[in-house]
Amino acid sequence: MQTINFAVDADGIATLTIDVPGQSMNVIGPDFLADLDAAITRISSEEAIKGAVIASGKDSGFMAGMDLKYFGSMLAAAPGERPSPAAIFDQLFVLNQLFRKLETCGKPVACAIEGTCVGGGFELALACHRRFVGDSPKTQLGLPEILIGLFPGGGGSQRLPRIMGVQASLMYMLQGKLFRPAEAAMLKVVDQVVPQGTAVQAAREWVKANPNANAQPWDVKGYKVPGGAGGFNPAFVQTMAGALPMTLKQTQRNMNAPIALLSAVYEGITLPMDRAIRIESKYFAKVAADPQASNMIRSLFVNKQAAERGARRPKDQPKAPTRKLAMLGAGMMGAGIATVAAQAGMEVVLFDRDQAYAEKGKAHVEEVLKKRLGKGMTPEKMAETLARVTPTTDYAALAGADFVIEAVFEDVAIKAEVTKKVEEVLGADTIFGSNTSTLPITRLAKAWGKPENFIGVHFFSPVEKMPLVEIILGKETGPAAIAKALDFVSQIKKTPIVVNDSRGFYTSRCFGTYVQEGVEMVAEGINPALIENAGKQLGMPVGPLAVGDEVSIELGHKIVVAAQKELGDAYVAQPSDAVMAKMVELGRLGRKSAKGWYDYPEGQKKHLWAGLEDMFPRAAVQPDVDEVKERLLYRQLIECARCFEEGVLETPEDGDIGAIFGWGFAPYTGGPFSHMDTAGIGHVVAVLERLAERHGDRFAPTVQLQDMAASGATFYHPASSRAAA
Repeated sequence: MQTINFAVDADGIATLTIDVPGQSMNVIGPDFLADLDAAITRISSEEAIKGAVIASGKDSGFMAGMDLKYFGSMLAAAPGERPSPAAIFDQLFVLNQLFRKLETCGKPVACAIEGTCVGGGFELALACHRRFVGDSPKTQLGLPEILIGLFPGGGGSQRLPRIMGVQASLMYMLQGKLFRPAEAAMLKVVDQVVPQGTAVQAAREWVKANPNANAQPWDVKGYKVPGGAGGFNPAFVQTMAGALPMTLKQTQRNMNAPIALLSAVYEGITLPMDRAIRIESKYFAKVAADPQASNMIRSLFVNKQAAERGARRPKDQPKAPTRKLAMLGAGMMGAGIATVAAQAGMEVVLFDRDQAYAEKGKAHVEEVLKKRLGKGMTPEKMAETLARVTPTTDYAALAGADFVIEAVFEDVAIKAEVTKKVEEVLGADTIFGSNTSTLPITRLAKAWGKPENFIGVHFFSPVEKMPLVEIILGKETGPAAIAKALDFVSQIKKTPIVVNDSRGFYTSRCFGTYVQEGVEMVAEGINPALIENAGKQLGMPVGPLAVGDEVSIELGHKIVVAAQKELGDAYVAQPSDAVMAKMVELGRLGRKSAKGWYDYPEGQKKHLWAGLEDMFPRAAVQPDVDEVKERLLYRQLIECARCFEEGVLETPEDGDIGAIFGWGFAPYTGGPFSHMDTAGIGHVVAVLERLAERHGDRFAPTVQLQDMAASGATFYHPASSRAAA
């Protein structure tokens, strides 16, 4: 066997140690399926074997899910065609049949889990008759497939509800929520939590002591689903009746997998397991055959992992971990960066012009850590982390820092002053990163003695929660700076994208169009409530006006003013500019002032400002919601396409990851470039031309898009190189 070490001890207990070669984590591929099949046949047919234990030979954990290369082969189809659900069913059902063969092999099988056990690996564990898990704060178990556009397809949607009840299992599967060991034991998802490193021994002892424990509860006569199930059970009917509308509301009807999961559970839960797993595979194949799943897998899993593993890191540069960080600016962003850096084990000098502000920044670190107490954070660990943060107003305290991140006020002159003073202490050989969301890096780099060591490091607020960091290359940024910045992002366990210099870079520039288009529609007299609801139905986290308030109308206005000043006659005015200027004049600055597009009465729910209708009289004819959604979507798509044509983006992968994790672009699409490929570039160009004719040049398709439409190229196809433009 290539992936499983099969050994039988003197007591007749077989130990199947999974160790998939060439993989950092065990995954399910064709070789593993063949080996597991052969192993189950031996267990069931050899009389000398009394039972079995399944364990992992890797320190990384027990097992993850399907090998995505193998899964991708299932989705293969002829050019221009979609994969066949029937063909996917035939290939996928092999896994379901195999796990069913395991649980009906006639011998007791125990699973010994040490470390991560998710997706298909957890479904394998559920097919065992007993589950032991080593106690470790790093161990996670569960079925997170919904997060990448799928749902459990190896029997998980049928076994988990039969173990912990329909309602509880749906809460976990629909959210992709993972279990910690103690939680899993409490919910009876695992049978016993044992000291770390002893799961195999505990499993072996159980098999030896229980030679006849070879049947799953659902295969024993008289079994009942915990909490009840079936059309005549009030609790089950109530659960399913509530789950569907709640899921539709949560997903805005955009996601395929959650609805398919509910259908699989509803139809399969009262059937015998052999029929139930066929129901599951049928729905899974239908979901997998739709481009939504492949787009989400590519962006949210494959490309995200590649970015985190250094896909854009210069290969010839030695590892450059940060040991001492000079954090300039102790405001919300600076304190947040200091927090994640200290948590990653770095020494942090938190600098500000005022000691009280610097101390306030450290207090923010403490506040964040306190919220994590009992969630992997101990008082001792918290004290150690806090001790790494030193608030100061003394530039000399920065001595010895091997990386600098600046997050001071968004003003070129102020940033330049601080930059030069830091260079006096550290020297220009140190890598300097500027956390700016709009100011061009090439210009800021002029204040540093060696521009090749200057780079943009754009974080998102709140830093502790937001997963993305946008790395911006100035015209002279060198490979050492790129490597240093990406290594830092890896240390703090964030996801990086790498873009080239431009006003607003990629994320701020494209995200701004979502807000701007919402403002444009308000000015046209379109009902603000319609605009907001259309944004949410599109799959954005909140409506454009609500997010405009959160970011601050005043900040948006300041960015426009700065751009006008910088670009002069080259600046292209937008109708939204005057609207935001008027709002600022009225003192409606956004949530921070308790009034913006919304009013924020103290202790009450926010609501759209009633005065909007007086300022912008309601148009007699209102568009339908699909028209509004189209404008909000395509205004973002065309700006993303412009960034690609202009070279701000070098890869569609960075574009999709940055959009989803940077500003919440509809995740079900896989990102703007995946969406344009799926819709068809010709269709995208046609829609943009129609919108440009009705609403102006901001929707005009790029030359590159027009060329791609003519040639049939796509962003994720070799023919879509920038040379096409």
